[in-house]
Amino acid sequence: MSSGTAEGVCPVSSKAGILATATLTDPIIQARPDEYFKAMRRDDPVHYDEKLGMWLVSRYDDIVELLRDPITFSDKHGYEAMYANGFFEEFKQILEREGGGFFQDAIKDDPPAHTRVRRLMEKAFTAHRVASVEPGITAIIVDLVEKLAEKAEKGEVVDGVTEFAIPLTIRVICEQLGIAQFNADKIQRWSAAVTAQISKMQDREHMLENAAQICDLQNFIIAEMRAREAEPREDMISDIVHAKLEDGGTLEFGEAVSLIRALIIAGNDTTATAIGKLLFVLATQPDVAKTLQESVDDDRLMNRFVEELLRIEPPVRGLAKMTTREVELGGKLLPKDAHILVLYASGNDDETVFACPRDFDLNRSNLGKHVAFGVGVHRCIGAALARMEIKVAAREVVRRLTDIKLATPVDQITYLPTVATHTIDHLPLTFKRKA
Repeated sequence: MSSGTAEGVCPVSSKAGILATATLTDPIIQARPDEYFKAMRRDDPVHYDEKLGMWLVSRYDDIVELLRDPITFSDKHGYEAMYANGFFEEFKQILEREGGGFFQDAIKDDPPAHTRVRRLMEKAFTAHRVASVEPGITAIIVDLVEKLAEKAEKGEVVDGVTEFAIPLTIRVICEQLGIAQFNADKIQRWSAAVTAQISKMQDREHMLENAAQICDLQNFIIAEMRAREAEPREDMISDIVHAKLEDGGTLEFGEAVSLIRALIIAGNDTTATAIGKLLFVLATQPDVAKTLQESVDDDRLMNRFVEELLRIEPPVRGLAKMTTREVELGGKLLPKDAHILVLYASGNDDETVFACPRDFDLNRSNLGKHVAFGVGVHRCIGAALARMEIKVAAREVVRRLTDIKLATPVDQITYLPTVATHTIDHLPLTFKRKA
């Protein structure tokens, strides 16, 4: 952990010629993209990746400029162009035939349509509501950490992703939604199937498998909605089913399905990615782990830790946009309908904004400047809940566990095949119960 290197003095290197041959479709580049991103920021900040078929936006200032203009850079069209990776019509027909319908993602719409849904969803994630659920989330996390500690006492290797990060976030979001009976393995498969649609890595065989999983998910959601229509409860599904919009109207059926689907998936998938990265940092940066253990009751430091974790290991690598007109960005003239991947992870590594960006530095003067949750009208709606889950997980892990180490060489850690996130597939760990 850096002790606070002065801004602007960290030397930066980059491998020459990487842009001529590298592509984000390469699993090796996906797993370890730093040099690719660094070369882009230096030599071609708005770079066309031919194999991916997208413009990659890599510099912090260009990312912020783009995100603050949701009319020119359409979230809706960029997202839809990613979906099903060339098999969209067949995918759509499967969902219409077997999954209750094909429902556009209402939360990914553009203004002004996006605004009415956004205001409704913001009510679910107020600071008061997030604070009110913290005790329950803490109990879930303590239970899971204690199970890890019991395994450690038996000398077992633990998978930090499949045995902690994923079950944690699934339990949390199911509790908030009011899903009392759930199959965690099934929800994990649903999550993988939905996020695969924006991975740009699906072939037809995987599309068919994933479409079947999404049909199963939507049929589950529709059944839950019908139950709430007949008998409302104190949960987020009931809130959405019976929601009154500012204009006095209600959500359309498809809008409600898509919002509940988004909560189930985004509520666990990206936060699980972040918590997997939390464990990775604790296992590979002992100075950081030591600082947390010594300062676990220092709420200010724990908050700073969360922000630096989000900056250096953002749960979302990049999301898509599409231009609605010809526009100049980063010195490049982009045509109308240019498909763009906004590289949040690269923006968080921009050396002109964050000195020595690969250093985990709790003393940064601009910790809160990262773009891990986006900027502007499409900024992550569940950011407060995600921050709280990460902080509580970090606090309870370092309170109860020590000597956290990888049980495999760091270069053997594998990642899910997707351009959208940088998600650790499996994270074998060893540790000891804290005395």
